[in-house]
Amino acid sequence: MDYTTLGSSGLKVSPVCLGAMNFGTSDAVAGCDETEAARIIDAFLDAGGNIIDTADGYTGGQSERIVGRAVKGRRQSVVLATKAFLPQGPGPNDRGLSRVHLTRALEASLRRLGTDYVDLYQCHQWDDSTPIEETVATLDGFVRSGKVRYLGCSNFTAAQVVESQWAAQRLGATPFVSLQSQYSLLARGIEAEILPTSRRHGLGTLVWSPLGGGVLTGRYRRGAAPGADTRMGRLRASTLPMARAWADGLLNEPNLEIADQVVKVAADLVATPAAVALAWVRRRPGVTSVIIGPRTLEQFHGNLAGFTLDLPAEVIGRLDEISRSASLVPVNGMTTGRQ
Repeated sequence: MDYTTLGSSGLKVSPVCLGAMNFGTSDAVAGCDETEAARIIDAFLDAGGNIIDTADGYTGGQSERIVGRAVKGRRQSVVLATKAFLPQGPGPNDRGLSRVHLTRALEASLRRLGTDYVDLYQCHQWDDSTPIEETVATLDGFVRSGKVRYLGCSNFTAAQVVESQWAAQRLGATPFVSLQSQYSLLARGIEAEILPTSRRHGLGTLVWSPLGGGVLTGRYRRGAAPGADTRMGRLRASTLPMARAWADGLLNEPNLEIADQVVKVAADLVATPAAVALAWVRRRPGVTSVIIGPRTLEQFHGNLAGFTLDLPAEVIGRLDEISRSASLVPVNGMTTGRQ
């Protein structure tokens, strides 16, 4: 597997990143138990992958615990990434990017992960209620203490990336080296400003939801309700209005039309729709690593095929054309705070 440096850092990461959002059973939408998660992690590392991404808000902390136990014997070969921002309790200081919350959150993540350092510590989203200087100074302290190696952000706009990097420069603090953003054939909004800004300010890009929540696998059809055992089916059955809205936003007519076209392209190439969608996104300019989130070992192997599939130039052009309308999708307009 080929490796590349993450942004302006010297950290080498694989082109495929294993997302651990589905690891754990406390969340009905996730539902990957520890045994299956360990099998997926072992297969990922054996295939040459090295970066695993989780967050303190995934499956009530189960995800971090599962990942930590699974990599315990191979910790030095893993680039371990986690995130903070989401609520960790009912109190007013139990969420966000303040010094008090980030300090508590990092210590809790280290305990759950069973490690004394995190390779990449990321702000899960922007915090309007905390001065960016406070956040940047706090994160810099983590790096200086040795508890964190590199810093990143997730779901930031281009303007927020610039403001963060400028704050780090003013304070003489450690800058971000990575950004996580939503990117797929269904959501190309980051191409206009975020990808160019990230490159200009030294950030590598880790892209999430490359399969559009599973819509690009071709399993969802017009006029048919999603199966109860599918991701969209579980989201629609959720008690969280935001989860149901996210599913409805993905299962719209334009997206299903794009998915149908991907299915046709895949048939022509004798490949799976998922492999085609992943092969397209991994070769996009500015993309450092693509985050996949398999729930089963079978899904993992199916996703991995997208990193060895070479798309002919005419196929790439065809996919660009059929997904052109997706460039109008608002960046992070369908996020649920999960990734």
